[in-house]
Amino acid sequence: MIKGRVKRISGPIIRAEGLGSAGLFDVVEVGEKRIIGEIVRLERDDAVIQVYEDDTGLQIGAPVNSTGRPLSVLLGPGLIGTIYDGIQRPLEALFKQSGAFMEAGSRGEPLDTQRTWHFVPEASLVEKLRNGETVEVVPGLVLGTVKETESISCKIMAPPGVRGGSITALCGEGDYTIGATVATTSLGGEIPVAQWWPVRMPRPSLDRLSPDQPLITGERVIDVFFPLSKGGTAAIPGGFGTGKTMTQHAIAKWCDAQVIIYIGCGERGNEMTDVLTEFPRLQDPRTGRSLMERTILIANTSNMPVAAREVSIYTGVTLAEFYRDMGYHVAIMADSTSRWAEALRELSGRMEEMPAEEGFPAYLPTRLAEFYERAGRVRTLSGQEGSVSIIGAVSPPGGDFSEPVTQHTKRFIRCFWALDRDLANARHYPAISWIDSYSEYAEELKPWWEKVNPQWAQSRQEALDLLKREQRLSEIVRLIGPDALPDDQRLVLITAEILKNGFLQQNSYDEVDMYCVPAKQIRLLELIMVFHRRALTCIKLGAPLPKITSLPIRENLSRLKSVVKNDELGGLEDFEREMKAGLEELERSYRDIDGLSLREVVS
Repeated sequence: MIKGRVKRISGPIIRAEGLGSAGLFDVVEVGEKRIIGEIVRLERDDAVIQVYEDDTGLQIGAPVNSTGRPLSVLLGPGLIGTIYDGIQRPLEALFKQSGAFMEAGSRGEPLDTQRTWHFVPEASLVEKLRNGETVEVVPGLVLGTVKETESISCKIMAPPGVRGGSITALCGEGDYTIGATVATTSLGGEIPVAQWWPVRMPRPSLDRLSPDQPLITGERVIDVFFPLSKGGTAAIPGGFGTGKTMTQHAIAKWCDAQVIIYIGCGERGNEMTDVLTEFPRLQDPRTGRSLMERTILIANTSNMPVAAREVSIYTGVTLAEFYRDMGYHVAIMADSTSRWAEALRELSGRMEEMPAEEGFPAYLPTRLAEFYERAGRVRTLSGQEGSVSIIGAVSPPGGDFSEPVTQHTKRFIRCFWALDRDLANARHYPAISWIDSYSEYAEELKPWWEKVNPQWAQSRQEALDLLKREQRLSEIVRLIGPDALPDDQRLVLITAEILKNGFLQQNSYDEVDMYCVPAKQIRLLELIMVFHRRALTCIKLGAPLPKITSLPIRENLSRLKSVVKNDELGGLEDFEREMKAGLEELERSYRDIDGLSLREVVS
């Protein structure tokens, strides 16, 4: 163990002498309380350390001991349902030790070392060993499984980097603690139930797959207009009170990822309290059990040590890669990356580094890239398919999307869900702007959606074009009023209103509308666009707009989302027949005016 002494203290940044032979990013223990820190810079015999705990009372000359290993997390059964801080200390266990206020130097085992887990060895391995066959040790080799929760089975695998030799012994079915050895190798190696992994090192995979499978969220504005793929990256920027956290909560509950990791990074304590109290009560719509049975929470609020906020997102993505390697689809909710960037700025200032724009360090884009590029849909070392999708909230001051964190984030994400304050103030949920948002996954996801409904691409593009036309017309309406517009342009305003109320807006308290299956999503949009096209035909035939709006179609279209249930889509077909019948009757009454046929009018 390499030992040194504290030489200088500047908040969470400490300079220690005597650690010149230590390694960069080694974990150190500082002072009598053994405060956890990490070496972030080496200068001859001195080391610059950022500490992850409160160092109040620390004095010059206090001892510093290097552990000789990088900051790592313990990976194994028992992670699901646990609440950690940024360096994987279990907050519930620490609360029992020291109460509501965590003391510096507090320790807690990341996983319960006393609890036993029922291990079931891989049947194919047992058969091969019984027959005397050689089983080569390769990274990702599945040795057996542990039932972690009713929803998740944890696979015990040979860790990355372990290669060579063969399995000489494999534990039989039984109950074991996380420290137990489940397999031994011919080279004398032992493979335990739980294994350590450095948080700043991405876990390897065999191959990266194309992002052609959507992450279904049940939110129509996301799934249809701005879809996210499994293994994709998305950002939700918005000012205070626009609904970033609410949107992430809804995605966490309803998306078709099998494991959810929620990182509360520098957010207010009351917001994390809402998560901690709400998630255990939420029911997983797929299993009917508690949502916490497939969720890991990492809480690092704004009043906790700032350095731990910086490392919390790496802890979260490492846990996500662990479950990805088992073949699960994992979704990370990072709330918010702006607070994480502020932690970088504070630490950079303490280390007297040259600031870049708005005081952020020059390496801010690099750190953002390191985080978002760990997302992806991959072929794992064990040959399965898994993914990590990252959805990061961004909190630009004053809702200014031109600030550095938002602008740099846009370089590394392919899905941008911009929240609009006017929509939020109008109680339009989700308040995602259809003008400022975009998704670069739409073209890659087109084949998947066209299997659901061949009209997806056409209806989606028509609707987006119509909403952009409506925005331009709204500026004219503010000046001269809607009555000055011709009927075909006023129809654009009416259809856009139906789109906003009957498609884009969702009621999270409505049991029918809180989640929408893909088939219903695209059929709702298709019906609205069919209405627009048929109504436009009637106008060209000479029908006045009031004749069209007097039909009950307009109101019924807006209410359809809450009337037709996800498993009763036949109601949409019934409505389409009624709508077409009503509009066709109106067409017939004007068809022969001026001697024009319907075909001539349409052409």
